[in-house]
Amino acid sequence: MTDIATDQAPATGWDRSRLIFWGVSLLTTVLVIGPIAPIIAQAFLDKPLYADDANYTLANFSRLFGDAAILQTFLNTLYFGVLTMVVAQLFGSVMAVVIGRTNLPGRKWIGEILIWPLFVSNLVIAFGWLTMYGPSGYISIAMRNWFGFIPWNLYSLTGMGIVAGLSQAPLAYLMCLGAVTKADAQLEDAARSTGAGPFRALFSVTVPMMRPAMIYSAVLNFVVGIEMLAIPLLFGAPGSINTVTTFLYNVGINAAVRPDYGIVGAAALFLLIMVAALVWLQGFLMKGSGRFVTVRGKASRPATLDLGGWRWVAFAVVGTYVLFSIIVVFTGIFMRAGVSFLTPLIPFWKLLTTANFETVFASETYIRSIINSVVIAFFGGIIGTFFVAVIALVARRSEFRFARPLEYVALFPRSLPGIIAGLGFFYAVIWVPGLDLIRGTVIVLMLAFIVRYIPVGFGAIAPALSQIGDELDRGARISGADWWTTVTQIILPILKPALFSSFALLFIHFFKEYVTAVFLYQPGSEILGSTMLQLSAQGDNGPVAALAAIQIVITALFVIIARRVLGAKIYG
Repeated sequence: MTDIATDQAPATGWDRSRLIFWGVSLLTTVLVIGPIAPIIAQAFLDKPLYADDANYTLANFSRLFGDAAILQTFLNTLYFGVLTMVVAQLFGSVMAVVIGRTNLPGRKWIGEILIWPLFVSNLVIAFGWLTMYGPSGYISIAMRNWFGFIPWNLYSLTGMGIVAGLSQAPLAYLMCLGAVTKADAQLEDAARSTGAGPFRALFSVTVPMMRPAMIYSAVLNFVVGIEMLAIPLLFGAPGSINTVTTFLYNVGINAAVRPDYGIVGAAALFLLIMVAALVWLQGFLMKGSGRFVTVRGKASRPATLDLGGWRWVAFAVVGTYVLFSIIVVFTGIFMRAGVSFLTPLIPFWKLLTTANFETVFASETYIRSIINSVVIAFFGGIIGTFFVAVIALVARRSEFRFARPLEYVALFPRSLPGIIAGLGFFYAVIWVPGLDLIRGTVIVLMLAFIVRYIPVGFGAIAPALSQIGDELDRGARISGADWWTTVTQIILPILKPALFSSFALLFIHFFKEYVTAVFLYQPGSEILGSTMLQLSAQGDNGPVAALAAIQIVITALFVIIARRVLGAKIYG
């Protein structure tokens, strides 16, 4: 009787599985499209979208593109994004080849250090660079005293782009590393058999095989560049250099009078279209990546290239890059957190103090921002992992006829810059009746973070899901189990490592996120990033450094626990 009932249940069209399919699809669509709809509406309204007398207009776009200052802002954004991409790809791809394929001394621990910047926010990285290399930075002052001049200027568009590129180089490094370490050794052996030396074989055969990874990471780093807020905000403000994100931040939040919602909506929509087009371009360029596949069932690992005596020269070059672009930046944060002020003119140990940390722990607001960040990251990571897992199961492991469109919708937030996601949720909670209840709470922050990072969790779960044979599903269904019973009792237990990885990735992203929150937080729902942003604007660098140091320590502890206890795979 049970088997007959199970077989007949789908005929009603509304068994438990179908309710889950439709429920997950509708919820995902509402959460993803919901924040975008009010931005589109606001872009075509002459007044705030909540105003009863608002009328449709195209004047916002004519004002947007008719303003020479705004046009310059778009050009700045384009230049900044391109420079970020070029610098990131140059350093990232070279590091991938040197560390992944040569006998560079200490390459294992150097590779670990290289990915440190990925674990913390760009705001923390920007503050570290400012502390050490800014006009009044520790190393800048030392250079002026030693040589009489400072050979760099972070308060310029080029300086901003170089810093952003170096901060994103680890992303390009990770993506290119997989390509150079998994290439088929037989191809290089074939080149060697025709007389090519080891380096000729590497650069003629293996490096070209990196093209898909380089294309993917290049477009991704360009997108990160044009949607970045911290570096343009901290370095561009003194020189009145604006990008689209700083324009939206200043006009939408810091306007002396009521924000110009029409201009904000039009600029946000333009940025959204630009990023969506780039993500589409990324997918289009990757369509032909199959011809670069060399890892087959019988492929062997490529041999490590012996640099001979040059390996120490390479170590010096790589070590210099790692020292001055990563170690010095992180060291500067901890040094500034532990002194009353930081200068090379006085030994820092004579200025040691706990005052900055005392200020942090004596403030209810600062403590609340730390607690809120941990709560959002932990519980948001759990809720987000469960939600993304169900989406992946419906999209990849069900007979739902709209499974493919559901996957497209779930991955669309890749095209959603953080500041646009935050702005969209802000409009939604003041526009939709009833949502005002969660306005300015950690709930709306958690919800916005989950929506924005659905693709991150999906990317951790979907590959593992594709490795599970569908005969398990068929066997369970033949035995009388419905879809939900099958995936919860059989598939999900097998997915535990991927679920742990998804949780770890979401925790890290949620904990370091700040851009999405700038329009959403209110007193009581502050997070670390928003508090540091406010303090840095006020010039309170000591407490900023203390909060940044706390964020780094908590993140480092979590990464260690996630890797050793949960066995999570984090960034490869």
